[in-house]
Amino acid sequence: MTRKYFGTDGIRGLANVSPMDPQNILRCGMAAGHMFSRDTQKPRVVIGKDTRLSGYMVEQALTAGFLSAGMDVFLFGPLPTPAVAMLTRSLRADLGVMISASHNPYYDNGIKFFGPDGFKLSKEQEKRIEALMDGSVDKLAAKPDRLGRGKRIEDAQARYIEFAKRTLPRAMRLDGLRVVIDCANGAAYKVAPTALWELGAEVIEIGVEPNGFNINDNVGSTAPGKLSAKVREMRADIGIALDGDADRVIIVDEKGNVVDGDQLIAVIATAMQEKDALTGGGVVTTIMSNLGLERFLDSRGLKLERANVGDRHVMEMMRAGGYNVGGEQSGHIILTDHITTGDGLIAALQVLSVVVEKGRKVSEICHVFDPVPQLMENVRVSGKGVMDIPEVQKALADARGELGAAGRLVVRPSGTEPVIRVMVEGDDEDKVRRTVLHLAEVLRQHDS
Repeated sequence: MTRKYFGTDGIRGLANVSPMDPQNILRCGMAAGHMFSRDTQKPRVVIGKDTRLSGYMVEQALTAGFLSAGMDVFLFGPLPTPAVAMLTRSLRADLGVMISASHNPYYDNGIKFFGPDGFKLSKEQEKRIEALMDGSVDKLAAKPDRLGRGKRIEDAQARYIEFAKRTLPRAMRLDGLRVVIDCANGAAYKVAPTALWELGAEVIEIGVEPNGFNINDNVGSTAPGKLSAKVREMRADIGIALDGDADRVIIVDEKGNVVDGDQLIAVIATAMQEKDALTGGGVVTTIMSNLGLERFLDSRGLKLERANVGDRHVMEMMRAGGYNVGGEQSGHIILTDHITTGDGLIAALQVLSVVVEKGRKVSEICHVFDPVPQLMENVRVSGKGVMDIPEVQKALADARGELGAAGRLVVRPSGTEPVIRVMVEGDDEDKVRRTVLHLAEVLRQHDS
């Protein structure tokens, strides 16, 4: 069954255009509210959002839908996605909702759902919501005496700040560390700098002046250039870049060098291994993680399990295999000892704890392995059928054979754009480059 509204991470699209238009959002709230309502007591839903202008519209439409379905609504205002997941459990809510399009520009928006356990809804649950959305609205509406009430939770940010601070070892402080934090003008613009300051760090802030339009605009984890420059300018010890909803993080060392999610996973996993706190015998990443990470973990007797791209797939594999560390090269780091989804701030705090404990520079702590040359090209195509053409299949097989054990090839259609992503990595940088260019040309030639 093809899903109509939900994509790889909730519902997402251009704000005020289907499926992110008020009518669909209202129906979505009614459908999800109806599905998660309970007869024994008044059901409740918690809602957070990032700083996009359209967040007001989405929040109000969702609220109306939930109230109509008989759910009490608790509004957090701007708050990171992982905070919503945490507070869904903490406040014993039946459903949690985050309004965000993550690292996308301001003109997009989206809706992410969390169940009462703080985990994202399953695909089956999302399909049930879709079916209800396309059914009769009258069947979703509660009786007049069962309508919900709305309330704003004023201390949601403070609750999350305390929660994040408690993920550090007892009595650990960040005194003496100069930290530049880039909040992407997004959901963490208040909580992240405050948490770092309360832990004792000297905090220099950028990306903390949201105006509804500047979220992820040349700031944040997808654009770390300003952060690198500010770290060098201020002679800071570390730079931390979050994305719009703060579920991913990129680190910059004291030299201004960018550290990706693969290195951060290695730092956290090995530190936990040394404390006998790593479960599952390794970590879960995606098919995009660097071969260098896999070789490094293998040298320490640790497994690297690869899931499909997307933190949902990483989490599913983590839960199935009993892993407590997982993530993506892009900076989604999932630490299930603390949180049920990617959390940029908590991941950054765990890296800082290693820096403090070992008393070494960030450039030394965060360069755990040498990545092998990796190159990716996005090939725009008219349709995904090009992947099934025999000549394309032969070219892919030949490339894999030529790379052998010294390299890796991943070719996959994008879930959000009409492109085929071609990623090649291996010890021979020239061979990597030639392979990517050749496969991109083959795809273009056979695209109908």
